[in-house]
Amino acid sequence: MNLNDTPSGERLHIGFFGKRNAGKSSIVNAVTGQELSVVSDVKGTTTDPVTKAMELLPIGPVLIIDTPGYDDEGELGSLRVKKTQQILNRTDIAVLIVDAAEGISDTDTQLTEMFLERNIPFLTVYNKSDLAEIVPKNENEISVSALNKSNIRELKEKIASLAKTDRSERRIIGDMLAPGDLTVLVTPIDAAAPKGRMILPQVQTLRDILDAGAAAVFTKEFQLEETLAKLNTKPKMLITDSQAFGYVSRIVPEDIPLTSFSILMARYKDFLDAAVRGAAAIDSLCDGNTVLISEGCTHHRQCGDIGSVKLPALLKKTTGKSLKIKLSSGREFPEDLSGISLVIHCGGCMLNEREMAFRMKTAEAQNVPFTNYGIALAKMNGILKRSLGIFPELQKLIK
Repeated sequence: MNLNDTPSGERLHIGFFGKRNAGKSSIVNAVTGQELSVVSDVKGTTTDPVTKAMELLPIGPVLIIDTPGYDDEGELGSLRVKKTQQILNRTDIAVLIVDAAEGISDTDTQLTEMFLERNIPFLTVYNKSDLAEIVPKNENEISVSALNKSNIRELKEKIASLAKTDRSERRIIGDMLAPGDLTVLVTPIDAAAPKGRMILPQVQTLRDILDAGAAAVFTKEFQLEETLAKLNTKPKMLITDSQAFGYVSRIVPEDIPLTSFSILMARYKDFLDAAVRGAAAIDSLCDGNTVLISEGCTHHRQCGDIGSVKLPALLKKTTGKSLKIKLSSGREFPEDLSGISLVIHCGGCMLNEREMAFRMKTAEAQNVPFTNYGIALAKMNGILKRSLGIFPELQKLIK
């Protein structure tokens, strides 16, 4: 995959924060080498978060986020501040821009406290050093000038030093395969599938299989039986789209490990164990309970959509209860989960690890069970224990 094609969920998210007119947008433009954000002497020029996916050396693929001033005022200003707070939920590295001529303000202190509360690595950047020079007190501070570009290269190096070094070591499935292993991937092509393309988790899984030196055979669910009959070697495992779980499980012999792309994505995003525990709540749902079905991406929902149609129908059939279904998509995950009995989330391929962790912790803090599509579908199809066969330690969580 070309770096320019790296999905946003795989990019390091770097957020630039600070007061209005501290020079955030000017610094962003200097760091990126592009006129990414509009620059003006007028306070509040940046009214909404501005994002740019790019390759930033020496880090690699990143998502740059320029935020509105955190001291914005008025009714609209409060909405912009809320948007900035939401950006914190997915920020891997925060860059606090301080006007060197003014020094640290109460707003800057408030932002710093939020970085610390969320355990976000951050730098304090004193901008406008051409007007007032501030001597950095530690290695996480730097004095720069967006106007004459002084210390911009050093700033990028400091940002890179805060980047996690283990991001490339995370695997979807490759660490469980040996060179020469054969896998079978079942990929239904339905009305919701993007025309001419495969969905992102399938592409990412395939790449990880190939990186492990293993081989993959793709097939649609209705061709699976014929495909298996043609193979001369028993597959190491079979990975299916979650919505075909029930159909596929009846075809695949018990001696072939079976799992789903969604389950593997939960492992990749580091919330698989929580998702397995959360799925138990399906058995406890009662009439009138509300289930939040949340997707990390935004797309036009079509007839047969898994989130808005298939999951609600299967929940009703499995539980026999009259349930209320609430839907959310994109960045609009509700932080107040009052009245929610269960959250069923997508695999989160378009969200970075930090935002998925935030969503899970939001539910956990409010004692709301949290699971994902693949786990929920496996449970409701009665094959959850089997679908976790490659994770024997998690099978023990299933009663």
